[in-house]
Amino acid sequence: MRFAKGRAGDADYESIGAGYTRYRQAEPLIFDRIEKALGPARIVLNVGAGAGSYEPLDREVVAVEPSAAMRSQRPAHLVRAVEGAAEKLPYPDGHFDASMATFTVHQWQNLQAGLTEMRRVTSGPLVILTCNPDEVERFWLSEYAPEVLATEARRYPPIFHIKRILAGTVTISAVPIPFNCKDGFNEAYYGRPEKFLEAGARLACSGWSMVDKSTTDSYVQHLSRELQDRSWDAKYRHLRSQPEFEGSLRLIVSQR
Repeated sequence: MRFAKGRAGDADYESIGAGYTRYRQAEPLIFDRIEKALGPARIVLNVGAGAGSYEPLDREVVAVEPSAAMRSQRPAHLVRAVEGAAEKLPYPDGHFDASMATFTVHQWQNLQAGLTEMRRVTSGPLVILTCNPDEVERFWLSEYAPEVLATEARRYPPIFHIKRILAGTVTISAVPIPFNCKDGFNEAYYGRPEKFLEAGARLACSGWSMVDKSTTDSYVQHLSRELQDRSWDAKYRHLRSQPEFEGSLRLIVSQR
């Protein structure tokens, strides 16, 4: 698959990424899981690093990110990201103790090439945070924005496909999402539906950018009406007090 110049995959982050860090920040509970999966690694590669939400702060990190818009939003306390892509990593074999990739594998032009490259340059675990496409459309948002979630489901690679490519022992675990999740992917708002009325929150989830404006407007109007007349609450009120939600989010760890 080939993408247009300036794109970090199939989403145009040069256009939609400007306010990304306002809505997409590291969720501590997810961060802790990633930290544990990295084990004792001292030197960590972050592939498709974006704004660096889940990069460890107590280890040496090398960040690789193709989008200039995303690289520019990295906070000052993080290392500067190197321009590059997963499919062609400019590092020698076994150079890193561990590698990580969060919310990025669905953006890669060639999944097999990217994962193979990660394994080549890594002596220890590969840690991948992604979504299970088989679960994406089960989220209630599919009732209001079906094309958005159908698009997301098509983009995420099947979990079994990732597992087949990875070498060594592979473990796959569901990642519960806390109610006040700081990382604003779609399911993070499972009990806060009003967030989907904010354009910035929607654009921070790249699937929304792949639906035309008139369709998006109709989706937002539908949700807005049902929030106003409490139809949404009649169906999903229990989610407003549910402390966590288990949806499509998965953590994949490959050990040699």
